Amino acid sequence: MPQSTPQNVSATLEAVYRSDWGRIVAALIGLFGDFDAAEEAAQEAFAAAADQWPASGVPEFPRAWLIQTARHKAIDRIRRRDRFREKLEAYGVTSFGTVTQEPNYNTEEIPDDRLRLIFTCCHPALALEAQVALTLRALCGLERDEIARAFLVPGPTMAQRLVRAKRKIRDAGIPYIVPETSDLPARLDAVLTVIYLVFNEGYTATRGERLIRTDLSTEAIRLGRLVRGLMSPKPPAEATGLLALMLLHDSRRDARLDEAGELVLLEDQDRSRWNHAQIAEALPLVEEALGGGPGPFALQAAIAAQHCQAARQEDTDWPQIVRLYDVLERLQPSPIVSLNRAVAVAMVNGPRSGLAIIDALASKGELKNYHILHAARAELLRRSGSREEAAKSYARALELVANDSERRYLQRRLKEVQVSQE
Repeated sequence: MPQSTPQNVSATLEAVYRSDWGRIVAALIGLFGDFDAAEEAAQEAFAAAADQWPASGVPEFPRAWLIQTARHKAIDRIRRRDRFREKLEAYGVTSFGTVTQEPNYNTEEIPDDRLRLIFTCCHPALALEAQVALTLRALCGLERDEIARAFLVPGPTMAQRLVRAKRKIRDAGIPYIVPETSDLPARLDAVLTVIYLVFNEGYTATRGERLIRTDLSTEAIRLGRLVRGLMSPKPPAEATGLLALMLLHDSRRDARLDEAGELVLLEDQDRSRWNHAQIAEALPLVEEALGGGPGPFALQAAIAAQHCQAARQEDTDWPQIVRLYDVLERLQPSPIVSLNRAVAVAMVNGPRSGLAIIDALASKGELKNYHILHAARAELLRRSGSREEAAKSYARALELVANDSERRYLQRRLKEVQVSQE
């Protein structure tokens, strides 16, 4: 087999990680019934591939190679631990000696591998937050800090929650099996939340150089279409609302960065670069979702629709957006919703009115480490003429931000207000 360059191997492993991490871990969880063992074995298999493939070449079926290697790694670890001896015998060591076949997830109920795995992982015996967090980690490959951001908690706190959830699965013997069609509605809320948070990470990446991870947002939209189709002919309003919301946000993708790759705020975007065909597809879905009894995703989609229907920034119906946020805040109260509402209120009643809401939120402490709160506060202070205070808030946002594109934007804003003070 021809040798592969380290660069080719690295690129292949990165591609396999993005496309197949969830399937690999799911196959191992099905074998061992243990999330931690599955994740550790998968990580060791990827490390082994990085070490061996440059010399041996990339195998014909990388995922099968990784699963087989991970199984062997897990068996070796079990053998080294006396306390797992009986468990090893229960697994039947001889069954692991055979060549690994691609796992068979074929069912008529859920016709997509990844979506099937997400429904499987979202077990109603766990709290909703635990279902979502475990699925994001195990099947979607998000890192702990990315998941922690979604739940507005520190990374160590999220790590502890994941440990507790995995322990409950193990101790309670919660089965890792594909649910029947009749069981899908009980898992739908968690599945939609998983898809939404995957999209959010794609829309604005937690860290790194890139602001947008198109692979994640595109996959989330694909899964959103599948879920809605799975629930046809009368899909739940929230499944429709989520799809509309993702389509509308994603329609602005090409305008969110300028030619130099720098962040462009919504108010400054070239609206001719928006994907108007995608907007046209989404708007009827918004109406459909609202007609089914507005839920959180439907209301967020309605807010996004107000932005996308405005030909110019000054044409935006901000009073209607505030009214929609009022309903959303009553239906699903959260500090993030309140922060977004504060920005909308500022557009209607002036920056000081929005600042009052943001300062009240800041005093509660839930968003103290959320860089967007400090960035929004800085922007409203800048608009109200409080340059010195704005500089302090921009500086605080810079201390917290982890995405390089957002950091450069905040640095530019900070420099602007500092120059204006001189």
